[in-house]
Amino acid sequence: MSQNKSTRFTPLWMALCVVLGILLGTFYANHFSGNRLNIINSSGNKLNNLLHIVNDQYVDTVNVNDLVEKAMPQILSELDPHSVYIAAKDVQIANDDLKGSFSGVGIEFTIRKDTIRVQNVIGNGPAERAGLIAGDKIVEVDDQPFVGKEVTTEEAMHRLKGPKDTKVKLGIIRYGEKKIRHITVTRGEIPTKSVTASYMIDNHTGYIKIKNFGENTYPELLIALAKLSQDGFRELIIDLRSNTGGYLASAVQIANEFLPKGKLIVYTEGRKSPRQEYRSDGRGSYQQIPLVVLIDEGSASASEILAGAIQDNDRGTIIGRRSFGKGLVQQPIEFSDHSLIRLTIARYYTPSGRCIQKPYTSGSDKTYEEDLLTRYQHGEFFNQDSIKHTGPEYHTGNGRIVYGGGGITPDIFVPEDTLGMTSYYKEASMTGQILQFAFNYTDENRSKLKEFKDAWEMEKYLKRQNSVEKFVSWADKNGLKRRNLMIKKSYKLLERYVNSRIIYNMLSEEAWTQYLNQDDPAIMEALRLFRNGKAFPTVSEDGAEKKAQKVARLDDAKAFDFRGTHMKATLTAYV
Repeated sequence: MSQNKSTRFTPLWMALCVVLGILLGTFYANHFSGNRLNIINSSGNKLNNLLHIVNDQYVDTVNVNDLVEKAMPQILSELDPHSVYIAAKDVQIANDDLKGSFSGVGIEFTIRKDTIRVQNVIGNGPAERAGLIAGDKIVEVDDQPFVGKEVTTEEAMHRLKGPKDTKVKLGIIRYGEKKIRHITVTRGEIPTKSVTASYMIDNHTGYIKIKNFGENTYPELLIALAKLSQDGFRELIIDLRSNTGGYLASAVQIANEFLPKGKLIVYTEGRKSPRQEYRSDGRGSYQQIPLVVLIDEGSASASEILAGAIQDNDRGTIIGRRSFGKGLVQQPIEFSDHSLIRLTIARYYTPSGRCIQKPYTSGSDKTYEEDLLTRYQHGEFFNQDSIKHTGPEYHTGNGRIVYGGGGITPDIFVPEDTLGMTSYYKEASMTGQILQFAFNYTDENRSKLKEFKDAWEMEKYLKRQNSVEKFVSWADKNGLKRRNLMIKKSYKLLERYVNSRIIYNMLSEEAWTQYLNQDDPAIMEALRLFRNGKAFPTVSEDGAEKKAQKVARLDDAKAFDFRGTHMKATLTAYV
């Protein structure tokens, strides 16, 4: 009887043993085979799985957050050249130029020989009120030495910027002194201007320089235009050269000032971003004024939106060299730790329908980064015929041909000036020798230079002092060997550059710009255009013929159901 009972429960015992074996096997497999967290076959993505595995089982302790910080830029770089990750500590610095103001001490500085040198002190700012002057060397911050290799632009910004009404103690050495002075500066709100110059070139022509497109660019422009109106301007030059862009909205607002009602300014469109059009509302106060816009290879993004709107609507003439070619729209997305990404969500298109984004390969940005150098080497900066258009043809309202696929091509090409260019001049400028000399000269002669109130007086004085010879002698002692024949050939270039940097150090950015513009070829071309009454573009006979041919080809194609496809360095920073 007992034997029959044991036989009856045998299958049950065997089943329990099998289940127990499976459970033990699963435990040991998960514990020792690298899948303790049971994530390999989970629904999570591969990247999260990898981070979990590294955090759980890597031989050494790992800071996963550091890994993420390093991985984020790499991941975004695989998308396009303009999608970027900004760490939380860098967000404020990244946004300051566009915000219209920042909280800091109120100085413009440069770094010379591993030491911060005060280039300029912002008028009525915290630093000026505390007693800092141009030429001071900052060697301590909050009683800690700040000299040597750790002195970088980024680190200086981190230490000197800070919340409004907070204090920072600076140790400075003033020119001619050896003892350290200690000055406490109470940080304050420092305005940053994007309209850096506005003045009358002659009795009729106003000039406005826009450095970037920030939150306050449009009101700054209105103030500049009001000032020029008081001076009686009848025609206008807007200088966007080396303007790397900024907020799309600011470019749209400015374009609106010059366009009649209902004109398309720009539109954006992306995979998850429906087409959004921006049109003029007809309230602009300067719809009829003759207009010229200056661009070059450094004009990008919002600069190209404004230039494209003016060009495609035949509202003004674009003069200069082909722009950078950035037609991607970034949206800032913030994380809980206040870091953020600027993710490309759309492309923008000019009124004619062209996207002026230049070609790029995802994950390979070396060619993209070297594009301007490639253009230079191919002669594009010197010869209009060297411009290579990779995109299709489009047409402005008047039928003029324009091109997509790589920047805004100007209506009038102005080559880069190479007259007097020598290897000596290139080395002097590219190695920073001229900048260093100009700063040293300014520092040593500041009391005398303060006597001059405008660029022209200062220029006359510098010419009398033979500033070029002073530079050549200084450079010869600092590693740049004298080359008399080359110096003679490049004399005017050297004189212009040396004097302009000293003027910049002592006077305003507007005075510096005005000095450089006095013989600028693009400015001269704009004035010639105004004198001839040709600022408003009209289609040429050649252009009209090409338009007719294009239309004919498209009409023929329709019959066959054919569907066609249609960035000057100052080496300074503000804190």
